[in-house]
Amino acid sequence: MEGVNVSTHPEIPGEPTQTSTALLEKATAAIQGFGPVNKIHQHLCAFHFYGDDMTRQVEAHHFCAHQNEEFRQCLIYDRPDDDGRLIGLEYIVSEELFLTLPDDEKRLWHSHEFEVKSGVLFMPGVPAPIQRQDLDKVAKTYGKVIHFWQVDRGDTLPLGIPQVMMALTRDGQLYDNLAQDVEKRYNVSFAKERENRAYMEGPSHGIHPMANGGGQGLKTVLREVDCKPAAASTARVFV
Repeated sequence: MEGVNVSTHPEIPGEPTQTSTALLEKATAAIQGFGPVNKIHQHLCAFHFYGDDMTRQVEAHHFCAHQNEEFRQCLIYDRPDDDGRLIGLEYIVSEELFLTLPDDEKRLWHSHEFEVKSGVLFMPGVPAPIQRQDLDKVAKTYGKVIHFWQVDRGDTLPLGIPQVMMALTRDGQLYDNLAQDVEKRYNVSFAKERENRAYMEGPSHGIHPMANGGGQGLKTVLREVDCKPAAASTARVFV
């Protein structure tokens, strides 16, 4: 299947970073701590599509940190270099934690079994045998993804409403040109890795029927409502 919506890297409007700003950044970086960011321990490359439109597929680079053995959180960029655009985030939970969620919440989460076993989710630059040690665990998990920046349509800034994203669940969904481009750039073979991961298993209870949108498309929409004021006597909300 050939696609036209291949992820882009739009130019951000604005003046180049000034020398004074760069020097200030170096000073603050030497003084401050960056605990949450420093906890990031791995880079995963995968593909997401919009919850209401599978034709809009995006290459997604996850930089992830474990909070504990059953929960990890990832910053998502459109590319892995220092010019990458922060386009979203993903939370990843164990099957056990996923099963504690209300059914309406489960619909917002996607399974990882197919992504892992098909080979399309991988760790760039990491030897395949080492990758498999962790991906064997990831295959059993669920993820919740929100994208804020629609780079696939060329937006130069993060415009519009953040959107729920989903992941691949079967063959024939991922655009061939998108897959081949990533395989070439990272010197990987999804087909070969699929063979090497055949022994892996997904969630022990099977993929939950409410996951992956419950089989339906999902789209985030904005609805205007009355805003509850901070105090009953407050007449104005924003002005």
